[in-house]
Amino acid sequence: MNHGLSGGAVQSEFGALPEWNLTDLYPSMESEAFKNDLAKAEGECKALAEAYRGKLDALARGDNPAETLGAAIKRYEAVEDLLGRLMSFAGLIYAGDTTDPVRAKFYGDTQERLTAASSELLFFGLELNRIEDAVMDKAMGAEPLAHYRPWIEDLRKDKPYQLEDTIEKLFHEKSVTGRSAWNRLFDETIASLRFTVRGEELAIEPTLNKMQDPDESVRKDASDALAKTFKDNLRTFTLITNTLAKDKEISDRWRGFEDVADSRHLANRVEREVVEALVSAVREAYPRLSHRYYTLKSKWFGKDKLDHWDRNAPLPKVEQRTIAWDEAKDTVLSAYSAFSPRMADIAQRFFDENWIDAPTRPGKAPGAFAHPTVPSAHPYVLLNYQGKPRDVMTLAHELGHGVHQVLAAPNGALMAPTPLTLAETASVFGEMLTFRRLLDQTKDKVQRKAMLAAKVEDMLNTVVRQIAFYSFERKVHLERRNGELTADKLCELWMSVQDESLGPSVRLGPGYETFWSYIPHFIHSPFYVYAYAFGDCLVNSLYGIYERSNEGFVDRYFALLSAGGTKHYSELLAPFGLNARDPSFWQIGLSMIERLIGELEAMEKEA
Repeated sequence: MNHGLSGGAVQSEFGALPEWNLTDLYPSMESEAFKNDLAKAEGECKALAEAYRGKLDALARGDNPAETLGAAIKRYEAVEDLLGRLMSFAGLIYAGDTTDPVRAKFYGDTQERLTAASSELLFFGLELNRIEDAVMDKAMGAEPLAHYRPWIEDLRKDKPYQLEDTIEKLFHEKSVTGRSAWNRLFDETIASLRFTVRGEELAIEPTLNKMQDPDESVRKDASDALAKTFKDNLRTFTLITNTLAKDKEISDRWRGFEDVADSRHLANRVEREVVEALVSAVREAYPRLSHRYYTLKSKWFGKDKLDHWDRNAPLPKVEQRTIAWDEAKDTVLSAYSAFSPRMADIAQRFFDENWIDAPTRPGKAPGAFAHPTVPSAHPYVLLNYQGKPRDVMTLAHELGHGVHQVLAAPNGALMAPTPLTLAETASVFGEMLTFRRLLDQTKDKVQRKAMLAAKVEDMLNTVVRQIAFYSFERKVHLERRNGELTADKLCELWMSVQDESLGPSVRLGPGYETFWSYIPHFIHSPFYVYAYAFGDCLVNSLYGIYERSNEGFVDRYFALLSAGGTKHYSELLAPFGLNARDPSFWQIGLSMIERLIGELEAMEKEA
């Protein structure tokens, strides 16, 4: 099957759903263009090492360091772009069907060859960081090296945690048979799982989708099916979790990281105390947010407590609309356009040029993502579109990422990537724009209530749930230092954070203890999850500023997105008068969620 390699559309009950066109990267897995670029990348990695290994310090101290060192970095950047293009193509091909052995082999082989090739480049960053500060600072005073100052200064933050070249090379090469292999085992296991709901064998996405069915008995059956299959596979998930937590502990110990999450904070370019302030602010707000909302929701359902399969259920007695793809597209684009025609124009390209893969297919990667690929190409968006209002929000979210990635691309392969602290800004903002537009257009009180409730639930899932995830990960990684964790222990840790975050109005029934096992962030990106809460609170603050006084806001917002990774988040937030180091900063974002819950409570009193 094609699975979107060269674009096109698949007819569905939601209309024609687009499949992405990956030929913008390469014509096919077997193409000469891909083989030639792979060989070129391998050759260029070797050539770069031969030209510059052991010589960067001398270049920095030479007659014209800005010119010679600038040329070296420019060449290094071009190789990074090529490596990124090759790996992006293999990754997207694989995401199209992770159960296809041909795609899996292609992905695995490409990863192996690129890991081996790029190990030749490890010296580059390590040597740059060994150049004395005063020498480097002087060299960066003129172009073309001055252009790379943000990247060089950012790179130097890693300096205290870098090891000698041979150990870095060993870590890098063994990642293929270590961390990456366990990641792939997780992905292929999840994609191959089947869940029996009322005699029907389903993959994970359609099963999770049934947890939002209007019929409670369907939700319960889906929940039971998930729990049964997860339980049957707990041994594998437990082994993967234990192995990756130990792998991380070894790496952290060798590098000298103190706290289990410090390596993530460094990668995110955010200070530990800022994250701790966010976490404590959210945990302290649990009673005012999730506990309060789920108490309200349980009343709507006529229950003393919600069962865990009711948590994301649509409100009772509210007609569930199925939203066609074209309507979803028009909704998001019109919301973007009302904010900024330029933003809508960028998003429109994703539809016009087949940068989106929307259908749900067996074997396809679950969930949704926006992959930036490389600046010399363009991003791609993966969805599993099933016509739910939440799917429209997911489209708005991922297109926000896509717009951000397009705007940041001119910074080049080294400086386009955005730290996770700001990576969720455009996505969550895009969701908020779409939600506000839909709400403004909805006059029916029942529908407004349903929309407000859905938005509150999304925010709780983004803020409260992700901080609970972060707390769970901390417990897992800290406990793992004392030895392997049993499946029962992992389930116990999971239930402790879920109970605390969801509160007394949610009944966590048998089977729910296994639900930690399918969450990919724990596997692929340890401690990534707080970035969602960071982004949501940040966007709530930004949106509040936009609502109060939007003069000049759009220009400042585009400047923030266009900066990519060239500036620290504190520098980018300053023009908006925001300071994440201020403990009260997080309250601004959390108070918006409180306000929406208050609005729902007021509607309840009026009814």
